[in-house]
Amino acid sequence: MGLLHIVFGEASVPVLTEAISMDEKMQGDLLCFEDDLSVGPLFILDTKEGQANRRQWWQQLAAVPLLQQPEQLPEPTSQEAAATPAVEEAPGDADRLKALKTQLKEDQTLEVWIWAGQNARDVCGYYWLVSQLYDFSGRIYIIYLNNLPFLNEKGAVFYPTHLHQILPKEFLKAKKLARAVSLAEFELDGEEWHRLMNENAGIRMLEGGKKIKGEPTLFYDKELLAQTGKEFVKAWRVVQQVTGKLKYPVMDQFLGWRLKELVKEGKVESKGDLKTIRDFEVKLPGEDNNTANPVTE
Repeated sequence: MGLLHIVFGEASVPVLTEAISMDEKMQGDLLCFEDDLSVGPLFILDTKEGQANRRQWWQQLAAVPLLQQPEQLPEPTSQEAAATPAVEEAPGDADRLKALKTQLKEDQTLEVWIWAGQNARDVCGYYWLVSQLYDFSGRIYIIYLNNLPFLNEKGAVFYPTHLHQILPKEFLKAKKLARAVSLAEFELDGEEWHRLMNENAGIRMLEGGKKIKGEPTLFYDKELLAQTGKEFVKAWRVVQQVTGKLKYPVMDQFLGWRLKELVKEGKVESKGDLKTIRDFEVKLPGEDNNTANPVTE
């Protein structure tokens, strides 16, 4: 029997890789799905169009110039087409999912262990994955570390929200929690994923258990404005102040994007290049000794 471990996000890979090496009963490959489904558009994500819309949104967050749509491009001549090499996109989660399904079909003994911490990213990832793997019921297992105590480096008890907070040796105890996803869960949790897609909220937050609540994209704008003063300060400091107050962390990249949107709306002034949060400073509109720069992308 083969075993495949699945996590959501690169931060979980090192600790689980080390844990797998410590126990021969956990030996198996590790697959990481990289997209953070707790933020951004999900509408019709099970289609090419939905996946393209989400990629475009991530490009916007990363301050990457959006690619010109195919219908807007001039038709190349036959010579240009022959001379231009094809541009291949890096494999995404949709490609990884397709490969996973192929692997499960080819190896009927393969079992999958989905590892999830008590956070919106992992839970949303679980809902998405389970909605795609109904045909392999009985071989898909979940290890949901929901409100469970673990020991930290000093031997003190704590309640981690993310897998990367857990010591590798502590995973050896957590493996006992692995259980098969039931047929009822495949149905109900698959329906929950479709609800999340149709709701298409800007942010998804974990309220407890596996309950996800959607909020609008501008949910954190008020807090960002509250942490922005009358004098220029580095954008990353504002983001840091906001994340420090949150029970569950939000991606710096997402909050940085919201700051840039507030600049465009005239609610915040900036100086520097609106690229990463370390490239510009922000302040509330009003008099200041330093003159704000115009918005630059």
